[in-house]
Amino acid sequence: MPEIVANTVLPALREPVTLTTNDGLHLVAELALPELGTPIATMLCLHPLPTHGGMMDSHVFRKAAWRLPALADIAVLRWNTRGTTSAAGTSEGEFEGGVGEGQDLAAAVAWAQARGLPNIWLVGWSFGTDVALRYGNIDGVVGAILLSPPLRWTDDSDLDTWTHSGRPLVCLVPELDDYLQPDAARLRFARVPQAAVIGVDGARHLWVGEAAVSRVLDEVVARLAPARSPLPREWNGPMERWSDL
Repeated sequence: MPEIVANTVLPALREPVTLTTNDGLHLVAELALPELGTPIATMLCLHPLPTHGGMMDSHVFRKAAWRLPALADIAVLRWNTRGTTSAAGTSEGEFEGGVGEGQDLAAAVAWAQARGLPNIWLVGWSFGTDVALRYGNIDGVVGAILLSPPLRWTDDSDLDTWTHSGRPLVCLVPELDDYLQPDAARLRFARVPQAAVIGVDGARHLWVGEAAVSRVLDEVVARLAPARSPLPREWNGPMERWSDL
């Protein structure tokens, strides 16, 4: 069977979406659904820092949308936070340093619930982990997976809200991260008893390389759709290749 590689795009129903925030902004988004049947879980993607290139097309999240609907029956909702641009367009508003972005997250959760999407998990990456930790511990969210959490804007009081709710936290921390490495992350997250901190040998903050991306997606699927884990590395069916990688 053909191997799944960095630019493999597997079949899915891909739908442009507009999210509307409580303060009246319209955000560019995309929903990717299994081509056949209904999803068994939903991944909401909170992208890295937009002032440093983060957007809904940041590579780990784009590859999640390319693969997980077909391989794991997971729905993937990605959006550009306020003021952020990708190939899909620019969301209204301006970057607010992780404050207004909490309203963007709330809009995404509310939209996913209204759409009837099941088993909603947040997956934040870098800046997106701060948004998830500060604003994502809300009704409708099962738990959160954090990729390279820098804990730049998150304080202990934010972590304590997760302790009190009991919602699961899974923290994937690269061994060679530029901001927070595994031992330091274990100290910071020790106040959240249900938080699992997983150090990833050889990985870096940006999860560059197919091995790093595959590890992230395997960890996501292990929580959202454990019966589909680990993901296959081959696909016997129609596939496309994205041309810009």
